[in-house]
Amino acid sequence: MSRLHLAPGHSAGGSLRKALRDAAVREEVLFLPDDLSCGPVVPDDAATRVAWWSEFYDEVLQGPAIQSFWDTISTIDERLVVWFGRRSACELAFFQAVAHRLGDRPFDIIDVTGLQFCYKLPDGGTRRARPAEAVSIVPEDVLRTLLGSERQISAKEQDEARQQWQRLRSENAPLRIAGPEGLLSAPIDHFDQLLLEQASRDWQKVARIVGSVMAYSRDEYIQVGDVFLLGRVVALVEAGKLIAEGNPWDMRACRVSLPD
Repeated sequence: MSRLHLAPGHSAGGSLRKALRDAAVREEVLFLPDDLSCGPVVPDDAATRVAWWSEFYDEVLQGPAIQSFWDTISTIDERLVVWFGRRSACELAFFQAVAHRLGDRPFDIIDVTGLQFCYKLPDGGTRRARPAEAVSIVPEDVLRTLLGSERQISAKEQDEARQQWQRLRSENAPLRIAGPEGLLSAPIDHFDQLLLEQASRDWQKVARIVGSVMAYSRDEYIQVGDVFLLGRVVALVEAGKLIAEGNPWDMRACRVSLPD
């Protein structure tokens, strides 16, 4: 039976497609163009997801592509291979949501959590990377070595993933944060204090503050992306906790500072 590889997001999907192509493996990759670590998951239809993300940024998501992903995995007969990392809030949410949607249907997994690999330095040397948190940060050549290493998820693992996602659905919080216990629900302002800590009374580009928070919040876990954080910077400006010089939605041009 041929396999369909499921990837958590555009970046991971693109890398996996290149890995398959380079390995001359004639199998398809389907990626979910949605970050389920953010926003409501009840109801979980594409329209609700797109409407929530559109409050942060126009055209972040494409509803038909989201709906097509879920429709395809629910109806296709091919063997499904789910790629993910447990130390990424987005990728763990993806895995649990897929398990929830598939119910008792068996599927295979490739979990890259803790994977270590070497990468080349500009001087031609190599360095060992930190243990991987997510598929999206694993180079294509390393992903290629994982092809064929999938294993069928156990009934226990599958049931636990479904139960965890059902709990998160019942809580339906604005955010889901990755940690040693898995995913935990969090309020919409979870990262606000960290954003304010990266700001100062000197003017700084919004992109710099957002990038700093993404780096500082990555302590063994990848928690959040730039689009959501940009939306929170705008919310802080609107609340008077930051002052903007320019349009705060323009991350690369606008500068912000703490009020006097």
